[in-house]
Amino acid sequence: MNDVTAKARELGIEEKHLLFYGQDKAKVALAALKGKPERGRLVLVSAITPTPAGEGKTTISIGLAQGMRKLGQSVALALRQPSMGPVFGRKGGATGGGRSTVQPATSINLHFTGDFHAITAAHNLLSAVIDNQLFNLQTRLTPDRVLWKRVLDVNDRALRNITVSRGSKKGERQSGFDITAASEIMAILCLAESMADLRARLDRIVVGFAADGTPVYAQEFRCTGAMLALLREAIMPNLVQSAEGVPAFIHGGPFANIAHGCNSVLATRMALAHADFAVTECGFAFDLGGEKFLDLKCRQSGLKPAAIVIVATVRALKMHGGVAVSDLNTPNPAAVEMGLENLAAHLTAAKSFGRPVTVAINRFPTDTAEELGLVHRFCASIGAACATADVFAQGGDGAIELAKTVLATMPPAAPPLTLTYPDSAPVREKMLAVATRFYGADGVDLTPEAEAKLALFEQAGFGGLPLCMAKTQNSLTDDPKLFGRPKGFRITVRDFEIANGAGFIVALTGEMMRMPALPKVPSAEKIDVTEAGDITGISSA
Repeated sequence: MNDVTAKARELGIEEKHLLFYGQDKAKVALAALKGKPERGRLVLVSAITPTPAGEGKTTISIGLAQGMRKLGQSVALALRQPSMGPVFGRKGGATGGGRSTVQPATSINLHFTGDFHAITAAHNLLSAVIDNQLFNLQTRLTPDRVLWKRVLDVNDRALRNITVSRGSKKGERQSGFDITAASEIMAILCLAESMADLRARLDRIVVGFAADGTPVYAQEFRCTGAMLALLREAIMPNLVQSAEGVPAFIHGGPFANIAHGCNSVLATRMALAHADFAVTECGFAFDLGGEKFLDLKCRQSGLKPAAIVIVATVRALKMHGGVAVSDLNTPNPAAVEMGLENLAAHLTAAKSFGRPVTVAINRFPTDTAEELGLVHRFCASIGAACATADVFAQGGDGAIELAKTVLATMPPAAPPLTLTYPDSAPVREKMLAVATRFYGADGVDLTPEAEAKLALFEQAGFGGLPLCMAKTQNSLTDDPKLFGRPKGFRITVRDFEIANGAGFIVALTGEMMRMPALPKVPSAEKIDVTEAGDITGISSA
């Protein structure tokens, strides 16, 4: 592996703009963007509805970039940072797999350059100042209307619901911890375009409401400057590389169901400013990450992808066709054919944005020629480009066909982006537009609690914000047990949250765990350190 200085030099980034974390990773100062036009074209990688079988979206993203490099293209990756919660929990690492990984994978999966720790500290500093002012009666915020919790970058169900200021007559209340990836500050950092923008977004965070129903903003607690000090380096994108030397900007990691699920705008801009092509990904499937990438990230930043890739596997299509996990290694063309309905739903949604869409079949050793042929014939029948890729075993060589296919679909210039709804649309219209176009729902219902919260937010002037629909990633519906492409259902919104600093209103459906739990046998039990100091046991995905 070349050291990170060589990668920066390859991109045309001067060494004076690098803040080194050893030889293999560095932060890139925002000054590296000054005077640099965005010359690159953006490729967005999404996927079908996730299953326990795994789709390998990050692996395909890395493999695709390596395949483009093999073709002689100037390309850079712009990907999310993993959260330590899933690393120690059920999912494991998130740095790709096989010969399509970003390196140093172990470091990226753990502390990396400390960005998540900085976000955790900034979030909890605001929490501490809020409770201090409540104790000293220095704020118009009332204890029963505080919305701001605390965060930690470890899955811990015991912290979901806690009592803070216990025994105090001035501030005792029920609260809890979210995981750091669910912090609004994570979403803010990933949408901020500069230190000034970051400051403005932190200032306008709504931490709760006063007794008269008016919003109380973070700015009122006079600690934005201190929060900025903690985030001063975290806002700078991180530069590493793939296993085959593709430069990779790894930065930020908001959840894709309760936030927008994309890496930072600044990292994406870094890739676009220093390479002819930038490959990025969004969280979960297109109905969640893809929609939010376009309707939230692109709406705020003006970014626009030139092409979209939808990742699918034969194994996942079988699950959507009704096959149990234990039977996925058995050939079953009929189940694949049934599961294609899920792929069709995401292709229809992706095409609605007027971008060329390519299906990337992430090949597994158990896939049969008949099963793969079914997917190719289906895509041909609906006019969708399709390519099989074996990037886990072959790296960039296994993505040559995919890279050629994606490049062939791409127009010389990306047309204007038509978003799902205008800013001015009422919240109910925004919800209906997302639910019908991306989920296939017949409509949207609100519980009485949700109606009351929406009325409060609209009265406070937040009705014009873009919408972030918080929904399970495991189904097109709000029921995680419904695979495939369900019909004849409605989406129920049970509550709303406000992310005014990030710039969106959140509609909650189903059970959204902002603090995940560890499984019965967590991945943490498999991780160890050798006598030589090498970390073992972190699985990749």
